[in-house]
Amino acid sequence: MPTPTKIHYHKQSRELELAFSDGQSYRLSAEYLRVHSPSAEVRGHGLQMPILQYGKKDVAIQNIEGAGNYALKISFDDGHDSGLFTWEYLHKLGSNHAELWQIYLDRLEKEGKTRDTSVIQIHQL
Repeated sequence: MPTPTKIHYHKQSRELELAFSDGQSYRLSAEYLRVHSPSAEVRGHGLQMPILQYGKKDVAIQNIEGAGNYALKISFDDGHDSGLFTWEYLHKLGSNHAELWQIYLDRLEKEGKTRDTSVIQIHQL
């Protein structure tokens, strides 16, 4: 499994830059990482479908910590800080970015949600 050779967070663009030992490199937005968090809060507790995260367009990374020699613990400014992003998972998120992002956008549309944090979600009773 490739391991990171570079990890750099660009605060202004809110992107995590990752370069791996296999020569691949990726810039992943904080929003993309947040909505694909490996935590149980997002992945669900044994559920088939992950819990849809929405309104995360403006989320930023507050802190990044190494977790052993295998993962990063990423804390986001919306208070989410559970779940470890393993090297393997980060590589998967990078190499499958276009597909995973489109699946996310399609699901938002299907469920009537938005990426925007300033839009108030109104539910009909």
